[in-house]
Amino acid sequence: MVDLSALRRHPDVEGTGLLAVDAADRLILDEADPFLRDAPAGAVSVIDDAYGALAIGATAAGATDLRVHQDLITGERALAANAERLNVTECRSLPFDSTTVTDSRVVLMRLPRSLDRLAEIAALVAAHADPDVVVVAGGRIKHMSVAMNDVLGGLFGRVDVSLARQKSRVLFAREPRPSIGAEQLAGWPRMQRHDDLDLTIAAHGGVFAGTRVDIGTRFLLSVLDGALPDTTSAVDLACGTGVVASRLALSRPGLSVLAVDRSAAAAASARATAAANDVADRVHVERADALESVADASRELVLLNPPFHSDATLSTGIAHHLFRDTARVLAPGGELWCVWNSHLRYRGALTAIVGPTREIARNRKFTVTASRRT
Repeated sequence: MVDLSALRRHPDVEGTGLLAVDAADRLILDEADPFLRDAPAGAVSVIDDAYGALAIGATAAGATDLRVHQDLITGERALAANAERLNVTECRSLPFDSTTVTDSRVVLMRLPRSLDRLAEIAALVAAHADPDVVVVAGGRIKHMSVAMNDVLGGLFGRVDVSLARQKSRVLFAREPRPSIGAEQLAGWPRMQRHDDLDLTIAAHGGVFAGTRVDIGTRFLLSVLDGALPDTTSAVDLACGTGVVASRLALSRPGLSVLAVDRSAAAAASARATAAANDVADRVHVERADALESVADASRELVLLNPPFHSDATLSTGIAHHLFRDTARVLAPGGELWCVWNSHLRYRGALTAIVGPTREIARNRKFTVTASRRT
């Protein structure tokens, strides 16, 4: 037996209320147990497992040669670390494409809060999994909705619901519709033109704001002309769909931009956004944990709209992690331009971590600051 309570979130943010395994993970594994025991080697796929509980738990039920895709690179690394610590060798991390689910008989997944993310995952599975596949998808009831049943029902002929346990529930999807899955899969990423910004946004399912421009990012864009106008390079940290990176590249023809996000869906979206706006030659996109690929004291300008959730939990830990790594990579005199919800009061932390911080703009909800590395 595997002791799931021994799992850790590291290298993701850890702290009070931030768990590596929860009741929904345990319910998914319990409900999937009979399917896992009968699955041949290589026929089990796991999607969006947070920190490895589903993949590692499935091996305890006898699953072998598991194919796993996790959107966050920190989750992928947490799975690898947890598997090594528990001597589990049956998990292979793969990209979000057909290689993860082709001919799978069992698919385990955490239900995403985004219906778009669920729709894209369900389309991938319906298009490529075995005709006898069973999808075992669970989550916390407070984050589930009837609309999830409808999304799955459009791609599978049968959707069943488990009994609730510890405020969690599981959906079972069977009888995939491959032609509908392939048709819907071809519609990703979705595209939207924003004439007021002279920008086309591409978004895969689940990426923050989708094809919209969230109001915080829009506020940051409104003042970006003043952000070190003579610099020849910039970094869009936690880039999401790459709105800031592509808009900056469009407005400054001599500028190259590194766009970074820990989410595979975000990185793919940012690449598609850059291509849609003909700036892919000057916008380089990486999936990475913060700025781990960037050398110390090597950058003049970093732009950031930091997330303040870890899963469903409010947390400033991610923002502080991004601030610290930005401080490491900024050259003396370099600046971090950051937009943040004013109630979070980040100015003190920015001053302490990065350097002297001045207010650039403020409205009823957001503040934009510039922090200079001394």
